[in-house]
Amino acid sequence: MTFLTACGPAAKGTSSGSSSTSTGSSSSSSSSFAADGTMRVGMEAAYAPYNWQVSEESDYTIPIENVDGAYADGYDIQFAKKIGEVLSVSPVAVKMSFDGLVDACKNGQIDIICAGMTATDERRKSIDFSDPYIEDTISVVTKSDSKYASATSLDDLAGAAVMGQQSTFYDDVIDQIPDVNHLTPREYVPDVVSALESGEADAITYSTYSAPKLLESYPDLVVCPITDGFTGDEAKNDANVGIAKGQDDILDEINKAIDAVSDEERTTIWDACMDRQPQ
Repeated sequence: MTFLTACGPAAKGTSSGSSSTSTGSSSSSSSSFAADGTMRVGMEAAYAPYNWQVSEESDYTIPIENVDGAYADGYDIQFAKKIGEVLSVSPVAVKMSFDGLVDACKNGQIDIICAGMTATDERRKSIDFSDPYIEDTISVVTKSDSKYASATSLDDLAGAAVMGQQSTFYDDVIDQIPDVNHLTPREYVPDVVSALESGEADAITYSTYSAPKLLESYPDLVVCPITDGFTGDEAKNDANVGIAKGQDDILDEINKAIDAVSDEERTTIWDACMDRQPQ
């Protein structure tokens, strides 16, 4: 079976379990951005299909600056490469915990964040963000023979035992379901899916973008046809590039790079990353 390492960009505080010692400039002005021609891109390198670590270089990878002999691949990396082309700089990944990315960007340790991160109001207080390079939503997945399989609203899920991924918006939104049995979240998506498969959970929250690949591997699962779904900032599941404040000219160029990628090409990139991600 194929498991996703992460649902989507709704992560708000997950940790990769490894720290980094990046070597970027301490200034956040435009003049210091990739001053040596190298654009340092902060990420976990452990959040497939957005980013993950590999040991072999390919057309899809960039080096990980602070891990010898390692490279980063994933959806984020493909956009980092496109941004690098527009800015005429060479992207390299800097591996660090998700929790440390905003501060590292703010302090100039990295030039940008490209890590499946959603631009929330709280994060915007510290750094600026690009237009989204993926626009996702949060779906509810259940078994095809479940009484919740035909749910069209959150009210239809009342009383269900629902699980999401730990430290993400996938867990936070569950409380919007009336009278929900909010199960203890799991750190990793495979464990969330296993809880659904075993019957521990009646339903799970999941990335709408990622769901088709999940259903290919688990034909007994379905996405609930909910039209009256989750609301508020915590329901946003976009991914945006983070950059230190005061660099509007560079941010404009980043947005140009993102806007130049059609929806069709984004889907093609995403599907290829889903197929290529670690099993």
